[in-house]
Amino acid sequence: MKRIGEFTVEFENKPAIISSGCIVGKKESEGPLKNDFDEFKTDSLFGQDTFEQAESFLQKRAFEIALNKAGLQNENIDLIFAGDLLNQCIGSSFGLKENNIPFVGLYGACSTMALSLIMASMSVSSGFAKTAAAVTSSHFCSAERQYRFPLEYGGQRTPNSQWTVTGSGAAIIGTAQNKPKIHRVCVGKIIDLDIKDANNMGAAMAPAAYDTIKNFLKDTETSPSDYDAIFTGDLGLVGSRLLHQLLLRDGIDIVPYHNDCGLMIFDRNSQDVHAGGSGCGCCASVLCGHILKRVESRELKRILVCATGALLSPTSSLQGQAIPAIAHIVEICI
Repeated sequence: MKRIGEFTVEFENKPAIISSGCIVGKKESEGPLKNDFDEFKTDSLFGQDTFEQAESFLQKRAFEIALNKAGLQNENIDLIFAGDLLNQCIGSSFGLKENNIPFVGLYGACSTMALSLIMASMSVSSGFAKTAAAVTSSHFCSAERQYRFPLEYGGQRTPNSQWTVTGSGAAIIGTAQNKPKIHRVCVGKIIDLDIKDANNMGAAMAPAAYDTIKNFLKDTETSPSDYDAIFTGDLGLVGSRLLHQLLLRDGIDIVPYHNDCGLMIFDRNSQDVHAGGSGCGCCASVLCGHILKRVESRELKRILVCATGALLSPTSSLQGQAIPAIAHIVEICI
């Protein structure tokens, strides 16, 4: 590995995304990307007793799918990097505890898919692991219970709010030919512009995406036109528009190349999701389903995935604190 510029790391021995797997819920399976997900369930409990247990099942199943695609067993994986939105990351630890694989729990809020990919790639590239897994998830019902109100409350959602995706994605990182490679990564900084509206995550996260994308392009001496596509994690409609405005202020136009996973996974005209999708499972399921399929087919040959996360908690919101945010970039090429 070598550092490029101030914030970016380039892998000389490029780790490969050997396989990926994803599973989503009913609402996600009714959206525009329905044919790109490996599995979906119409039961929001996924056969479990609680929504939190259901989220753990999502991670367990997404990882199983990725393993099966690669023809690997648990003993072939040296490390799992995983995270979710629940307190103490119980979606990950309870979901993956039976695999008997060394486990590293991560919390990057909705940026966790990119964060886990970065950590897995660094481990493989450095020789610390031969193969590593990156797994993340979210569940609409468990997130609502933790961050807002129980579903039974029936509260009204504001127009700029986003719908937490019920889904999980898993990627196996290792060494392989003719597979998508992770070329460069950029770990973002915590950005806090004193935005306190917990129903407007897009506005809170857009400045972090702006900062990381600007730094990455400067470090790599590239422009948006050098990439076939630039995907953000879950800025939704409000955050995507703000990101465009912030970058255009610096003369950077990503509009022709940009799409947001939160806008891709749902149809805002026919599904009641307001400003789009969000949650750890948003970027995870779209990347491990739709996006990587397009890379493997050579439709996309060089892309940026910039996953964004709002680093709040119920406690910080109740105490009136602002919402710090972060964004990480993974450059994937074939």
